[in-house]
Amino acid sequence: MRRAPRRALPLVLLAALLAGCGGSGGGGGEPADAPDVLRVLAGSEIKDLEPLLRRAEAEAGVKVRLTYTGTLDGAEQVASGRADGRLDAVWFSSNRYLSLIDGAQARLSTQSKIMISPVVLGLKPAKARELGWDGRQVTWADIARAAKEGRFGFAMTNPASSNSGFSALVGVAAALSDADGALSAGQVASVTPRLKEFFSAQRLTAGSSGWLADAYARDRRVDGMVNYESVLLGMREPLTLVYPSDGVVTADYPLTLLASAPEPKKALYGKLTAWLRSPAVQKDIMTGTHRRPITPGVTPDPRFGGRQLIELPFPNRRSTADELIATYLNQVRVPAEARFVLDTSGSMAGERIDALKQALVALTGADTSASGAFSRFSNREAVTMIPFSDTPTRPVPFTVPERDPAPVLAQIKKFAEGLSAGGGTAIYDSLAAAYDRPVTPGHYTSVVLMTDGDNTDGSDYAAFEARYRALPEERRAPAFVVLFGESDVEEMRKVAELTGGAVFDARKTSLSSAFKEIRGYQ
Repeated sequence: MRRAPRRALPLVLLAALLAGCGGSGGGGGEPADAPDVLRVLAGSEIKDLEPLLRRAEAEAGVKVRLTYTGTLDGAEQVASGRADGRLDAVWFSSNRYLSLIDGAQARLSTQSKIMISPVVLGLKPAKARELGWDGRQVTWADIARAAKEGRFGFAMTNPASSNSGFSALVGVAAALSDADGALSAGQVASVTPRLKEFFSAQRLTAGSSGWLADAYARDRRVDGMVNYESVLLGMREPLTLVYPSDGVVTADYPLTLLASAPEPKKALYGKLTAWLRSPAVQKDIMTGTHRRPITPGVTPDPRFGGRQLIELPFPNRRSTADELIATYLNQVRVPAEARFVLDTSGSMAGERIDALKQALVALTGADTSASGAFSRFSNREAVTMIPFSDTPTRPVPFTVPERDPAPVLAQIKKFAEGLSAGGGTAIYDSLAAAYDRPVTPGHYTSVVLMTDGDNTDGSDYAAFEARYRALPEERRAPAFVVLFGESDVEEMRKVAELTGGAVFDARKTSLSSAFKEIRGYQ
């Protein structure tokens, strides 16, 4: 089983969305600490508010600078104090995971909910009619039963990378476990077999909700998508939304002031939240982003329907939440097949080859942060390493077992530490070697290409394109391209667009950061 081809996002957008740097007023890197600038650490879900936030400068006297990050990584930045002094506020789709981390509450000050969007299932209208879900109440158990029977396939983001996937996982687990209150570790263990049945129908994954929607729109084989209501309502081709009667998990987008923010920034925060919660702006948010208004007196759009949403219980311990994510990655989800095409040419000598080794070793479990632990090679995953210089080396395969993964992870670590640099750069012959390998049945297949320069040996891009287009459909896996050093940006973008992958820019951050981000899409 493999993920469907998808179109790459523009490089500038990916640099902001995936590398973690962006701003509503343009520019990159850490925003300047000007007196009228509110520096906000945000989840990528907030990106669609950038046009509206540009108005805040004129209408509220506040310039907003957004720095993007993943949900778990952002929560760790805040809880550890690394955000103090660099940033003034955080804006994730939910603070639930953040609130579970020891010491996090002391880092937070005022929270203001800005908008609402539940995580629900959207289906193609014909499939909803076929299942009989377009006119009657449906439970998560009904959805799980149909998934087990193979009656539909769906897309969902990776719970370790995106809050929409995490919220969906929590909601499904809570509903299927019949928990009266917050999930416990014991309930996670008991509901795992039913979760495995449910997620056997997952056909697409991604690291962000918007990217998943883009991928879903181009894959005619997938019947539906679990995502924010706002994303589902914004799809070009209408979907039938299914609101499980036993409940959902809802994002409330709390704009949250950091306790370390100085007094002038607290005043900016107050101005911004008052402006965002004003009736006129709430209507603009609802119209422009399809999210429900939070301010009383603003009439919800009829598309939201009149049903009352039931909120499912959320874990009240971080250990339980982490156990649920780990269970999804290592036992429940359709496993990954990841092929790494790695530049070890002469230009990689020195610090660059050391950075590559460090990035790969981190994926074997050396990165002990929560986001690092969840980005390691998962149990049941097939991993193939294809280092290359003037020719590709023979592929080196590894299979991480379902139980006791440590010995195989140690083998991958030893392999990574043994890499050395020398020779030319045969990018396209090496990519072709990755695509020549047969797919592993029952796995998502993806290719990661990391190079620091131009193609100097072997076939060129045109030859690779012709070869790729001649592949059978099941072998056209997406390529996630990592820019590093003096990579040919335009040509690497063409590789991503051809294969339905994406571009990640490690020139502004690090190879370790880029590889960790890519793990959310594998």
